[in-house]
Amino acid sequence: MIPGARDVLLVIDVQVDFLPGGALAVPDGDAVVAPANRLLGLFPHAVLTQDWHPPGHVSFATSHPGRAPFDTVPLAYGPQVLWPEHCVQGSAGAALAPGLAADRAELVIRKGHHPGVDSYSAFLEADRRTPTGLAGYLGERGFTRVVLCGLATDYCVAWSARDARAAGFEALVVADAVRGIDRDGSLAQAWTEMAAAGVGRITSQRIVGPGFHGEGHTAP
Repeated sequence: MIPGARDVLLVIDVQVDFLPGGALAVPDGDAVVAPANRLLGLFPHAVLTQDWHPPGHVSFATSHPGRAPFDTVPLAYGPQVLWPEHCVQGSAGAALAPGLAADRAELVIRKGHHPGVDSYSAFLEADRRTPTGLAGYLGERGFTRVVLCGLATDYCVAWSARDARAAGFEALVVADAVRGIDRDGSLAQAWTEMAAAGVGRITSQRIVGPGFHGEGHTAP
């Protein structure tokens, strides 16, 4: 794959709190930074997302007395997994990962900022009604294919990839540039659900720059 003018790289939630030592660390989460940076150097267009919760957000276990992280509670929009406090607006943990080539991004979408609604997807909040505006932005700019990397595979990456397909975009997840939380089989389930939604899977080695001439192929 040679990224073109209609392709956009979507880098999901590569933030301090999701890296080892962070408040909601994804195992091996820091391993996505290097491949994400390589991809940021190859794609002419990129968008980043940031989890951006206000203090006391509804998804925090501390907002529900007697509940613990990873419990599930019913909310008006459906079941909600409770998380440790993470990515609080303006905190060090909410910052993008040190070393991430964030300056290559043309847009940063902040999600999860509504106090009473969680947000995994870069396109729609967890109530499945409140848009982030990303679909409109991508459509207006003429993008047709979204290539995703980042954290975590089984939550924000998977939800974003499925919603990209639902919004009419082709979607590919870069398998070696994502990492998952993987609780109770959630990672395998996420890959199955993405495939069912028509989300493709690719490795970063198969994404090359416009000057590549390999395997008998000539760059357009």
